[in-house]
Amino acid sequence: MRDAVFILTMAGLLPLAVFRPFVGILLWCWISFMNPHRLVYGVAMELPWAVAIFAATLIGAVVSTEITRPRVDAMTWLLLALLTCITVTSVTALGVPAEVWAKHDAVMKVILGLILTSALLTERRRIHGVVWAMVIAIGYYGVRGGIFAIMTGGNYRVWGPPQTMINDNNHLAAAMLVTLPLMNYLRLQSRHHIVRVGLAVAMALTLLAVVSSYSRGALLGLGAVVAVLWWRSDSKILSAAMLAVALTGAITFMPPQWMDRMNSITEYQEDGSATERLVLWGISWKLALERPLVGSGFTGPYNREVVDRVAPGGPARAVHSIWFELLGEQGFVTFAVWLGMTLMGLFWAQRLIGATRGKPELSWAYDLARMSQVSIVAYLVSGTFLSLSYWDFYWTLLVVIGAAWTQVRRAVAPAAARASTWPGTRAPQPGWRTA
Repeated sequence: MRDAVFILTMAGLLPLAVFRPFVGILLWCWISFMNPHRLVYGVAMELPWAVAIFAATLIGAVVSTEITRPRVDAMTWLLLALLTCITVTSVTALGVPAEVWAKHDAVMKVILGLILTSALLTERRRIHGVVWAMVIAIGYYGVRGGIFAIMTGGNYRVWGPPQTMINDNNHLAAAMLVTLPLMNYLRLQSRHHIVRVGLAVAMALTLLAVVSSYSRGALLGLGAVVAVLWWRSDSKILSAAMLAVALTGAITFMPPQWMDRMNSITEYQEDGSATERLVLWGISWKLALERPLVGSGFTGPYNREVVDRVAPGGPARAVHSIWFELLGEQGFVTFAVWLGMTLMGLFWAQRLIGATRGKPELSWAYDLARMSQVSIVAYLVSGTFLSLSYWDFYWTLLVVIGAAWTQVRRAVAPAAARASTWPGTRAPQPGWRTA
């Protein structure tokens, strides 16, 4: 029954993507991040919904002429560079060709979807809409996971939807951590009291769900999120008290076995999984050094023959680190492009904060930039222990930051031009040199 309802719903929404291309972008975010088709049964689980939405949105963008004036920024070029790089590394990959190209095609679809998303993020309302889609998609699992933890006393782990990138409890915890600051952004910018209260409750439940994931990496990420949230707050004393109460309450709620698992962080020398993770990182580093320009290609560190090239008999499986996964699979060139995307996002966020501080009409961008920085930190810290290098949700956040910077730059440019011609100042004259 659920699959029939889902198929009928999508059949009604897909035509909207043709007539209103940005509706297609919101649908793409919903399907890609939340994976609702994995929560139903039957044929609906396996249909290529993301491809159908992308095609409908692209057709609509072309027909409506929106695609003839796309928004292009540095992130667009970095995404194109990344697509070029992963194609080259796939051609030269050492792994099984069918597996390599399957992963290449999956990442390629993500990048193309992101480029189309970036092209259509042409106004504040659309940026806000994408953030809402992101929060709803992951927040659903946060709220559901928090309620589940309360009902079970925190005795069971919180898991994500099957056959998705966030199925694993560790990956889901990282996703919820990245989403928490975005929830706070929406809470800060929502006009209605009920919405603000609802988002505050959702944040509390999501925090509990993160803790109930039993993920040690998420605990470290949570510590980083709390620290940056406190640092970014305007009232540090009040924020410290609120964050301490929320975090203490969530940890106190958990049963003794949760504390036992978290305490093992300090005993990594005796933890088999932690020790093996260090070995896996070392293997990926060796693969990158052996072929610094192209790495071993997609799935290289998972392949026994590939791993034996640098570490005979070493473990051949998931690397569990965004940094070493990229290095081992793609080499240093692609790693530089991938890292450049994050650095560009951080740069734009900082520029946004500086350009919008003290400007009430641009408070939305100010809050978005501050909370986006927290989300980036959450991804980088928790991702250090996870295989989430190609996560479309995080890349979408970087695209959103770039779109926000474009809007703010256009908004502040007229004011700067007016300031240069105020009484008592002279506009530059032809032949003058200006700094």
